[in-house]
Amino acid sequence: MCLTATASEPAKLDLDSVDVVHLTTVLEDCVDQLVVLGRIMPASYDAHPGAENMIADEIRDVLQQQKQIESKFEEVLERKQLTVAAALQPGKQAEMDKDMKTSVNDLRHSTAVLARGLKQSPVTPSTLEKVQADRGFLESVLYGTLVELAQSATFHTLTDAVGNEKGKKAALQEMILKEEEGRRRVKALQKQLVDVRREKEVELQHRNEMIAHLKDQLQEMKAKTSMEGKYIKKVAEVSVAQSQKKCVLTEKQMRDGIKDLKTKIDEETRVNTEVESFLLGHTQRLQKQVEHWMEKYDKDVEAKQKELDILKASKAKDLERLQYLSKLYSDYEQVVVEDRIEKEKARRKAELEAEQLKCAVKVQAWWRGMMVRKCLGAFSKKKKGKKGKKGKKGKKK
Repeated sequence: MCLTATASEPAKLDLDSVDVVHLTTVLEDCVDQLVVLGRIMPASYDAHPGAENMIADEIRDVLQQQKQIESKFEEVLERKQLTVAAALQPGKQAEMDKDMKTSVNDLRHSTAVLARGLKQSPVTPSTLEKVQADRGFLESVLYGTLVELAQSATFHTLTDAVGNEKGKKAALQEMILKEEEGRRRVKALQKQLVDVRREKEVELQHRNEMIAHLKDQLQEMKAKTSMEGKYIKKVAEVSVAQSQKKCVLTEKQMRDGIKDLKTKIDEETRVNTEVESFLLGHTQRLQKQVEHWMEKYDKDVEAKQKELDILKASKAKDLERLQYLSKLYSDYEQVVVEDRIEKEKARRKAELEAEQLKCAVKVQAWWRGMMVRKCLGAFSKKKKGKKGKKGKKGKKK
């Protein structure tokens, strides 16, 4: 099915009886034409000589009738729009206009798709089957719409069919896209496989070349090894002969050396005997000297021990005298300290007495001054009468 019309929302407007009659008439005419088209296109036309002309004429007639149906449908909708425009609100009127125009566009688009499908080689069996399937689908949809208009004065069947076909086409389109993506991936993998094969072939060629090169090297190594083996064999034979000659010469030298060593051993034995006798005599002399020095050591130790005892006794006496003198010094020192303390006390006492005397003199002088200034005691002022008498007495004297 090649129907690609966009499905709009179901119409919310109920048609009146006149419009229903007009639309029913148009749809009945369309259904009859589709039935006739299905009967005049049997599969037996494939081998008919004038099948193409016959089918083309019939399809042309069907298309013209389809266009007439569309024009009639548009006229009915316009007339309905004019009759109801005064009674509806502006918002509902716009919604009704949108639904009607959508239905008309869907019907026109389905007709165009049907015409395009019929024009593409309609004589082939696959094309005829597709045309028959599309015709049957369109017939069933229009018949369902006709029944719905007759029963409930609505055309939801038409809009639902358009929506379903749109969903099917979207799914088919998605499937086609997935298939194309799969083909692209297959092509990419095939290309990658070709590249891998080329790489493996190049690698195999390189390995074959390497094997051939290694075989050549193996042949060269075999030839070189055989030549080296012969050379080493000759070298070994020469080396063995040379070693034998060296061994003979070495053996002769060792025999001469053994003779020289025997002579040296005899000489060393004689020298050893003489040295041993000399060392024995020298040892005896040293033993005598050791005995002499041991005896002298004992005497010296005894003398030094006596001197040590004398020094210890002298040290004890000196220590005893030192203790006595220390005690005597302590006694004298105590006496001297006590004497110094007594002298210090006497000096301090004399200084204290002198200071007290000095202070007493100062106090007496101060007191006398105070008595003079204050006219106290003997320095107080006497009365005048008394003074006159005293004067007279003085004069008498």
